[in-house]
Amino acid sequence: MTGTRCLGAWVNKVLAVIVWLRRDLRLADHAALTAACKSGGPVIPVYILDSYVEDMGAAPRFRLEQALAEFARTLDGVGSRLILRRGEALDVLRALVKETGACRVFWSRDLSSTSIDRDRAVKLALRQSGVEARSFVGNLLFEPWDVQTGSGGAYKVFTPFWRAVRGRDVQPPRLPPAVLPTPVRWPRSDRLEDWNLSADMQRGRAVVGAQMQVGEASAQARLQAFLQNDMAVYNDRRDELAGWGGSDLSQYLAWGEISPATIWHAVQPALHEGTRGAEAFLRQLAWRDFAWHLMFHSPSINRENWRDGWQDFPWNTDAERPEVIAWKRGQTGIDLVDAAMREMYVTGRMHNRARMIAASYLTKHLLTDWRIGMRWFEDCLIDWDPAANAMGWQWVAGCGPDAAPYFRVFNPDTQAEKFDASGAYRQKWLAPDSGFYQAVPRSWNLSPDAPRPAPVVTLPDGRARALAAYDSFRGKNG
Repeated sequence: MTGTRCLGAWVNKVLAVIVWLRRDLRLADHAALTAACKSGGPVIPVYILDSYVEDMGAAPRFRLEQALAEFARTLDGVGSRLILRRGEALDVLRALVKETGACRVFWSRDLSSTSIDRDRAVKLALRQSGVEARSFVGNLLFEPWDVQTGSGGAYKVFTPFWRAVRGRDVQPPRLPPAVLPTPVRWPRSDRLEDWNLSADMQRGRAVVGAQMQVGEASAQARLQAFLQNDMAVYNDRRDELAGWGGSDLSQYLAWGEISPATIWHAVQPALHEGTRGAEAFLRQLAWRDFAWHLMFHSPSINRENWRDGWQDFPWNTDAERPEVIAWKRGQTGIDLVDAAMREMYVTGRMHNRARMIAASYLTKHLLTDWRIGMRWFEDCLIDWDPAANAMGWQWVAGCGPDAAPYFRVFNPDTQAEKFDASGAYRQKWLAPDSGFYQAVPRSWNLSPDAPRPAPVVTLPDGRARALAAYDSFRGKNG
């Protein structure tokens, strides 16, 4: 039955293909789009605002809005256009199939648990109605089912995972189409501004938006700048807080404006030449894959403790406790933690080292459930990645895969001495004119003239309390 509709379409020379876009807002190295172009018929790119997207946090939706606007311009440049529709995915796709006479629907795989369930249902329903429905590799270097231990299971520790994949071939990136075949008549499209995806950013929209870089061309330019200027010193400087020695590609990867395979292959010449920093950077790219593999094999990783037995750990689960509110607002009285949180409100991003320190302070010094922090970052980060965010929080808290030892409690002051020796990072983000007070909600009633607060929990007291809680927990749980 699967091919019945497409056979009829062939007879009538109507071979439209719908490309259902998600975290793949690019032309280059887009397997689903390439396959659609090779089909010989019109290609209709579609983005669907369904409940999965509606449930994203404020900053991710804001970044998505900008990404969609830029990708629409990119499609215009190759003679195509972006169709926007709101509603549940299956309902929207069925309607578009009927309107356009399309006989195929292609998309890039999204391996989050919610997406997998949705996509399976969509694929089954479309195929049952005679529409060819296919998913393609999209946002990973290696598919989870292609990387297994010697016993056939999934890797749970990163280092052996890295050893297993570091020498593997990665599919060379596909060239972008010069032009996309277009239908005689385009289906109706919503207006992006009517979706109002940035509404919840409130006044933070102007502050974050002024610094945000968006789109495939920007991603490619940033990659080239990193290769030319930063790759050689990446391993030495990536933890420097003030220098921002990272690649700054995370927000582009999060929305698929560049593919990991494109980055992987761009780094290979430097790797083969022995450029210092190349392998360390590729390890981080593989770490991202590792997070998605874990989410695929453990779909509840963003909801439940990954390690058995941790459901009884005595974390605070009240997100409204004063010390948690202070952490959210950059008012803990711990300079490096507050600077990290303020950086996030001004830029929509946070240095990776700072993320670990801020997360450790919340989960260990404040003994607060990691899920509270994970959800807060989901609301505030423009580079939010559901797999990396969940794994990162569980790693820091000690309950996740390949987790930091329970007794490892980051000391923000020691971390500041090591990675912000000049104090430049703290000075920048704690300064009254950093943009923080213009970005946060007015309801927080924060003033740049107010003195720095006293620590809500001192570092010695927080560490002692955390270790006591972990020791007691370990004693009760063997």
